[in-house]
Amino acid sequence: MVSIIMGSDSDLPIMREAADFLQEIDVPFELTIISGHRTPERLFDFAKNAHHRGVKIIIAGAGGAAHLPGMAAALTPLPVIGVPIKSPNSMDGWDSVFSILQMPSGVPVATVALNAAKNAGILAAQIIATGDAALLKKIEVFKKNLADGVAAKCEKLEKIGYKKYLEQKGW
Repeated sequence: MVSIIMGSDSDLPIMREAADFLQEIDVPFELTIISGHRTPERLFDFAKNAHHRGVKIIIAGAGGAAHLPGMAAALTPLPVIGVPIKSPNSMDGWDSVFSILQMPSGVPVATVALNAAKNAGILAAQIIATGDAALLKKIEVFKKNLADGVAAKCEKLEKIGYKKYLEQKGW
């Protein structure tokens, strides 16, 4: 099971992308709000006990100072994937990126790009798939579909030319 946590409900439009991907490939998950600053006791209880509840990976999204992923990683033996979120109180998202990315030795947080919750969901599924052959097959199909999509776009671009392609895309 994957646990998706976020510091505020305002993070949900971004974090739902991880949930949507996991749901699409039938990976069980839970999703909740835990504020590292406003509910520290809830964070401590959650992170210290997640593995006892069957959680395998935590995806933690946060904006601004973005302490949630790092604090979760400090408190749990589980892998944590951090999603920096560009929020209204952030400095163009860079504060969130650096807060999650620059963890001290011994407290790693795998960090995806700004607002890239879908990538966090994909990474969580890939990690779980290392021990689950059926899930690994689903990941292989997902990757093949990505490649097929690029091939189709390439073929269309080459067939109609870049100007018509741009026009059709509304660019």
